[in-house]
Amino acid sequence: MRTIGEKCAVFGVYGKGLDVARITFFGLFALQHRGQESSGIATADGKTITLHKGMGLVSQVFNDELIGGLKGHIAIGHNRYSTTGGSKLKHSQPMLGATLVHKVSYDDPRPSLNDSVSLSSGPDDGAIALAHNGNLPTTHELAQFLRSKDIEPTEFSDSRMMVEAIAARMREGIDLAGAIKDMYPLFTGAFSLVIMSQDKLIAVRDHCGIRPLALARLNGGYVVASETCAFAPIGAEFEREIQPGELIVIDEQGIRSEQIVKPDPKLDIFEFVYFARPDSELLGKSVYEVRRNFGVELAKEYPLKADVVIPVPETAVASAIGYAQALGIPFEMGLTKNRYIHRTFITPEQHVREQGVRAKLSVLPSAVRGKRVVVFDDSIVRGTTSRQIVKMLFEAGAKEVHFLVASPPVKYPDFYGIDTPKQESLIGAMKSVEETQKYLGATSLHYLSYEGMIRATGIPEDQFCTSCFTGMYPIDIKERAKEIQMDV
Repeated sequence: MRTIGEKCAVFGVYGKGLDVARITFFGLFALQHRGQESSGIATADGKTITLHKGMGLVSQVFNDELIGGLKGHIAIGHNRYSTTGGSKLKHSQPMLGATLVHKVSYDDPRPSLNDSVSLSSGPDDGAIALAHNGNLPTTHELAQFLRSKDIEPTEFSDSRMMVEAIAARMREGIDLAGAIKDMYPLFTGAFSLVIMSQDKLIAVRDHCGIRPLALARLNGGYVVASETCAFAPIGAEFEREIQPGELIVIDEQGIRSEQIVKPDPKLDIFEFVYFARPDSELLGKSVYEVRRNFGVELAKEYPLKADVVIPVPETAVASAIGYAQALGIPFEMGLTKNRYIHRTFITPEQHVREQGVRAKLSVLPSAVRGKRVVVFDDSIVRGTTSRQIVKMLFEAGAKEVHFLVASPPVKYPDFYGIDTPKQESLIGAMKSVEETQKYLGATSLHYLSYEGMIRATGIPEDQFCTSCFTGMYPIDIKERAKEIQMDV
């Protein structure tokens, strides 16, 4: 699925004596797959919050000198892919909010030549920093609250509205945890948050836990991250997942937890299908093993006669392996990905831009020439990339190209943090399987059944948000419901 924008990554660390900025850098590096648009780190030393963020990859935004200037024993970090507010520096995170004196200009910096900004807040004006993974499909009540405090939110992203609301409540004398609990009912959507004051680190999830968030221990301190794959590179030991509706406070008194609302667990199943790294664990399950099981289930549903199975790298690799092993068909990496095609500030030359997927993927002709090829992908969204892949395989000499998809048809847009197109751009909503097959130009097209997808996880269906496949949205999307047509 090359046409869905990845969500975001959040990371937090608390620990006296830890180099928290450097730890956060490597944590964000491990979570780069969740967002390549902007990156930021904020640190606190008990008195001051210091922030640096910019447009680009983690390695483009930070260097040793910048990391060395981020002092303290608390840090939060963020990698962003825009879902609300668009691709602008002012929407990059973490975001600051003033808790003593309101500063509207805190997080609306003028663009600099290198698309980055450094900010600092001292003890005299107070500050909090927030990083958000998810999306609020409706912000009507939140906007009403802000206007009641003489804050105009028209140009704000949902994340900016959240930090401004919490800060506004704190200016009325409420502490950070209390302000978060007060504002929680106005956060109508999906959110996994890390929030930092000068002396505290707080993590909180929405009551459905649609976006993942996990806790680990590190040398007497604590680490919070979107995925468990961020823990091993920094030597942290996974403790547990933070529960839906749970708020965790970490400060010099230690760690304490509060279940602030009744949980209704509904992890987005797309984390297993596409977003999470294969070496992460979700709901106690290996992402790699679940994806491999997708392929095993497809082998039961559609056992094709073929000469080779190849994946569209990277997220379809495990599913293709499961399918190939189940049917005894040779597995080959017949498509090679240019791993260094990420966000760039250089606009492609017209001819290169027209190459589209060919700039990112290359076919290995010897793996497919004269063969009946099964090509695996994790999902199909618009179908344009899949169509190009099928064409490339035939041009490389494939005799047959059978397109297998390790998930059901995507029929409904996401409102919880995935940058999906509008419903009329989703090929699964607009075309039947037969029509999609003809559009792709494939010999055959087979999707994993909805039941097979659930079965492959080994987790009960009611533990998941499956809205992209079913149109059932566990958190009310309110006025956004008019954007979708059911029963497509």
